[in-house]
Amino acid sequence: MEENSEAPVISLRNVWAGYDLDTVLEDVSFDLYPRDYVGLIGPNGGGKTTLIKVILGLVPPRSGSVSVMGASAQEGRKHIGYVPQLQISDKAFPINVWDVVSMGRIKPGFSSLRLNSEDRQHVEEALRQTGMLELSKRSINEISGGQRQRIYIARALAAEPRILLLDEPTASVDPHASVQIYDLLAKLNEEISIMLISHDMTAVSAYVKTIGCINRRLVYHRDKSISADMLQIGYECPIDLIAHGVPHRVLPAHDIDGERLE
Repeated sequence: MEENSEAPVISLRNVWAGYDLDTVLEDVSFDLYPRDYVGLIGPNGGGKTTLIKVILGLVPPRSGSVSVMGASAQEGRKHIGYVPQLQISDKAFPINVWDVVSMGRIKPGFSSLRLNSEDRQHVEEALRQTGMLELSKRSINEISGGQRQRIYIARALAAEPRILLLDEPTASVDPHASVQIYDLLAKLNEEISIMLISHDMTAVSAYVKTIGCINRRLVYHRDKSISADMLQIGYECPIDLIAHGVPHRVLPAHDIDGERLE
């Protein structure tokens, strides 16, 4: 991929981070540039969600530096829209789609829960962008999983972010809904930088612009190839990857215990 002459919107340098005595991220350096669309793959427990929390300023690094839009993570996260992996919903709670998306306009400190005309305009626009405006009065518990995920993306968009961070955005939806979500993200990427994490290597390789792999350490070359060193660090065993469809890529044959596997 060509070098980007613009300043990065997210920059990490030699970041080490974790919880208590457990180190989860080791010496991670990474830049996200304007209109980048990065997919991160890797095993469970490899540090993908922790990386997002470090970027959001929720987990302070033990060493290294993090900046968002040229500021600290805590200051710069106001420019980030975040769609977490797990969305807990009380099916008895009476809340509609409009109210869920409106949460994206709540000011820090909860100083006011009332929406002004500008707030309402941004909520409506976010619903329109995600194709969910017609469902605005529907209960959040009466819509499909794919529609619900689009609502959560709309909630993030209502905050007018420069960056979208998504944790497994299609983990709980059917294939048709997944395609719709990836098509939506591609459209949003015309204006917004995106980083998503996923276990679905085939989907990631088909939709994102560049791919990285994280398992405590990060391998990222600013291109779209899922390389042998990514799979080695990510899964710690020899793997041949065949991604069916277009595009597709096949990694080279390898040896296991002296036997060559094609």
